[in-house]
Amino acid sequence: MSTADILSAEKRHLAQLLEAVQRCVYFLDAAAGKLPWPLDGDELARQKKDRDLFGGLAAFNERFAKLQDTLAAAMRHAHLLLGESAESFLQVLAYYEKQGVIASLADWQLLRTARNLAAHDYETDYVGIAEHFNTLHDLMPGLLAASGAFVRLCRDRLAIDPASPDFADEFGQIVGPLT
Repeated sequence: MSTADILSAEKRHLAQLLEAVQRCVYFLDAAAGKLPWPLDGDELARQKKDRDLFGGLAAFNERFAKLQDTLAAAMRHAHLLLGESAESFLQVLAYYEKQGVIASLADWQLLRTARNLAAHDYETDYVGIAEHFNTLHDLMPGLLAASGAFVRLCRDRLAIDPASPDFADEFGQIVGPLT
């Protein structure tokens, strides 16, 4: 495989990751839209057998995590295509902070910590469950804004757009007011 072929393949991979970011934003927004924000712990306790409600919470949690994971993978990949070097993901994040993609390293770490708490904690305290999901919901605009800024950076600096326009309109409507 020639160098040009390798570079072309890497650009196609980033385009696919960008499409995945847009798709994740779309489905996270859809999941959030089905839940009664803000959540109340006492109400969750009363509805603790409501499959639709708790299925919706699980979907929201999964989609929040999926977006953050996909965005992180895309950020690493784009960082290499931009010709930047980094020994750690913290250096990658520092670059994107300087570019205005993420508000701050601390904000990204907060997103990651909040997301990881649900992945590893099996709460039975409904007030705690409500607090966790309300926190994720409160953090969601920052994650969506970072997604929009990142897709724009890839278009402007690398001339790479999502692999298909399938989610472009909805993505623009969701992240547009945040960026």
